Amino acid sequence: MNKRYVGDGNVKLIAGGGRIYTDVAARFVRSERSLDDIVASPYSQELVKRILSSGHKAALEFDFFIFGVEGFSRVAEVQLVRKRMASYMIKSGRLNKGRKMFDTSPPSVGATQHAIRVKTEGKRSFDAVIPKSIERLRAKFMVPIESLSLPNGTCLSKYLPASQSQIMCALDSDLILAMIEQWYNEGIDQDIPEEDLRYLKPQATEFKAIIGMNAHALTDWFAIRCCRNAQAEIRDLATKMLRICQEVARDLFDGAGPSCRQLGYCPENGMQNKTCRGKVITKDEAMRILRHARR
Repeated sequence: MNKRYVGDGNVKLIAGGGRIYTDVAARFVRSERSLDDIVASPYSQELVKRILSSGHKAALEFDFFIFGVEGFSRVAEVQLVRKRMASYMIKSGRLNKGRKMFDTSPPSVGATQHAIRVKTEGKRSFDAVIPKSIERLRAKFMVPIESLSLPNGTCLSKYLPASQSQIMCALDSDLILAMIEQWYNEGIDQDIPEEDLRYLKPQATEFKAIIGMNAHALTDWFAIRCCRNAQAEIRDLATKMLRICQEVARDLFDGAGPSCRQLGYCPENGMQNKTCRGKVITKDEAMRILRHARR
């Protein structure tokens, strides 16, 4: 089993950045020039900034970014795919996988031709991603005596008083993951499909994916997932993606980030993260300031 920790996930930009097309899309709407002239026009940073400050973000949908991610858990995957304006290709966790083996056994009686059958042996790598905060947690668990035996197969109850029906053991995250992995491998050895075995795989199971989003969808996603209220792992993923976007397309993402950065206030109001209270004004507070200024 390969184990990683939340925060160790890797994000790689596969495509996007460099040439920005938002200004081309924005210029096309109001220009009377030919399409060839519009496309040939030099890049306009001022036009892009004007589009962003005006809130007319439709033009941002013509700049597309593709990321590869690995080292994140299924916990993060569930939250990731809730963003609907995106494309995902997620590594399958259900298909049987392994090296190909050729069955060259003699043909059956009556067969006119020897058939070479392809069998698959092996299994998927059992990889997990967990937060360090749970690593030291140990929980007591009572195990029925009849389910325990020595390595030689002798039932443990043979060596214990007849009145003892259970024995206590302490479970931690490593032991739990090891037990699930061993159970999973046993299922594979018994030819149970991996798509059935995965029902008992933990949410800590690693997922890998290709993610595609346009700049408009990304800024909306950063607003929610870079917020301190977001779960730690999805926030880590969003923050790493944001840093990459700001490196390769600074003009598009200069003001991107959590909602408070984009709006100037926190829209969470009563649900504002406790670490932000007193430091970032809420939407209600911003509206009160605005009403007072208009008097």
